[in-house]
Amino acid sequence: MNLYLIKLGKAIKTIQREGIVRGGKRVLTAFFAMFRLVGSGDVLFITGGVGDSALYRSFHVAEELELHGLKCSVTLQDNPLLVSYTNKFSVFVFHRTLYTGGVIKLIKKIKEQNKEIIFETDDLVYDPKFLEHMDYFKNMNALERKLYENGVGGEILRNPYVKVCTTTTTFLANKLKEENKEVFIVPNKLSNKDLEIAKEILQELSSWKSKSLALGEVRIGYFSGTISHNKDFATITDALMEIMEKYVNIKLVLAGSLDIENKLNKFKNRIEHLLFVPRVKHFQNIANVDINISPLEIGNPYCESKSELKFFEAGILEIPTVASATQTFCEAISDGVDGFVARDTAEWVEKISKLVESEELRKTMGEKARAKALQDYTTKNSHGEEYYVYLKSKI
Repeated sequence: MNLYLIKLGKAIKTIQREGIVRGGKRVLTAFFAMFRLVGSGDVLFITGGVGDSALYRSFHVAEELELHGLKCSVTLQDNPLLVSYTNKFSVFVFHRTLYTGGVIKLIKKIKEQNKEIIFETDDLVYDPKFLEHMDYFKNMNALERKLYENGVGGEILRNPYVKVCTTTTTFLANKLKEENKEVFIVPNKLSNKDLEIAKEILQELSSWKSKSLALGEVRIGYFSGTISHNKDFATITDALMEIMEKYVNIKLVLAGSLDIENKLNKFKNRIEHLLFVPRVKHFQNIANVDINISPLEIGNPYCESKSELKFFEAGILEIPTVASATQTFCEAISDGVDGFVARDTAEWVEKISKLVESEELRKTMGEKARAKALQDYTTKNSHGEEYYVYLKSKI
């Protein structure tokens, strides 16, 4: 099916979900991004969208590589000048791109010039066999489903010319190695702009939180990011019910598109719903809670593939996180030191309770989470030397 029909399906869903004004603005942003000018350089990132995935996996990685001496640009796959960029770059990174006519022509020209193609993914959407594990898939409209029916970029991954992949986590790297590819793990990272935003927010934080402190509130925040997390949130409903019953000063803050279970409606007067917002406001919203939670369905391959960004987005703002004990979160979080990981309802209740009851623990754990974020999850403190050397060998 034509790429633009698929995009239309996503646009319709966005407007239905967020309304004509807010949703329409997001759709227009995506449309005009197609025509962003591209110069020349070493590495070109071709991405399929303009959301957070593209931000982290194309724009932030491009910034990281620039800081290590590589000249990079980013473009959308539906850029009308896409094929002409073959002569301007040596390495082409395909991030969540559909196998459309323009992409096929670009790949053909890259091969003719014997240049490098790298397949990039930040989850399992490249393989349709994993779609059964994606909670949101069953609620997609017919046009949206076309985006995933062959796997997003699966044809590129399976192309024998493509020898190298990049991805976000050990779990995903192991899956890609099953395709007989060399894999570089390039973790998600905060940009320099993100660090500036966080610094400004931290300087103003005391005045923001004065109201909740005066009321004796402890705010627990869940920032779902996408509409694929209803099932994840459901895994901690019982724990949250127990926490809300146990502590009358708890306020639950839910950001993004989320259908909460009816059981929690009992506490609707203590639940605040936030819409999708621009990035600066997103960080402000995180900073305005006391505890961040990041539940995922443990053992679900789609969830196990998710990165630790919910940990370090909160950490950079000194907000402690309780997260599901997926492989990735267990690798990222030193349990009980710079965050908590939880395996079941009892552990969720236990670990959230510790943070609710101790302002000092929230403070010290948040400070250590920020130190971890600064050390391991920023473009300026990146540690991917093996990948940088590989790219430079292809320039």
